[in-house]
Amino acid sequence: MAEQDERPVEEIEEIEEAEEAEDTQLVLGDDDERDAGLHEEVISQETAWSGKIFDVECLEVKLPNGHVSRRDVVRHHGAVAIVALTESGKIALVRQYRTALDRVTVELPAGKLDPGEDPEECARRELHEETGFIAHRMRYLTTIASSCGFSDELIHIYMATQLEFDQACPDDDEFLNVDLVPLSELIDAVLDGKIQDAKTVVGALACDVMAHRLAAETAQA
Repeated sequence: MAEQDERPVEEIEEIEEAEEAEDTQLVLGDDDERDAGLHEEVISQETAWSGKIFDVECLEVKLPNGHVSRRDVVRHHGAVAIVALTESGKIALVRQYRTALDRVTVELPAGKLDPGEDPEECARRELHEETGFIAHRMRYLTTIASSCGFSDELIHIYMATQLEFDQACPDDDEFLNVDLVPLSELIDAVLDGKIQDAKTVVGALACDVMAHRLAAETAQA
C-alpha cells in the first residue's frame, strides 16, 4: 500500500507549482502577455534640467491601478565599454578619479556616444584615446541598462583583440593611468566585490564566459 503524503494540501500545491516553474522558458520583457498590465501611461513630461552629458525629465504617469505618480528620468545618449584583451591574456584597465564616489576607480575603457554615432566606431575611438591601443578585431559582447530605475542609458560592451599599441590621447579633462591585468585576477576581484563599476563587472564576466566557451569548442573540435 502506497504511503500517504501527510503534508498540507497548500504545501503540496506550492511544491508542484515550483516544479512546473522549472520547465518555464525565459520570456523577455513585453513578450509575455501578462506584461501589458504593467505599463504606465505618460500623462505629461517636462525637462527639469539640461546638462553637458545628460538631461533630467519629470514625468507624470498613470499607474496600472489608475493612481498617478511622478518619475524623474535621466536621458542619456548612451555609452560604450571595451574589454581589450592582449595576446598574453591581460585586460586593459583605466584608473581614474570619480568625483561622485570621491575615489579612484578601476574600470574598463569607456566613453559616451555622440548623438547618432555608431557604437563600434565609438568603441574603437575611446579605446585608442584612453589606452593607446588600436583594435584590429572588435566583437560585440552585450548591452546593459546601467540603472534602468531612473535612467535610459544603455552601455554597449565590446571585446577588442589583435591589439596594436600606438599612443594614448585622452581628452583635455581626462586624467588616467592604464594597467594591464590578467583576466583571472580581474575575475577574482569582481567576485570578491573589489570591482564595483557595473560595466566592468559585466564585461569581465562576459569575457570569461566567452573564453571558457571557446576553449570547450576547441577541445571538442
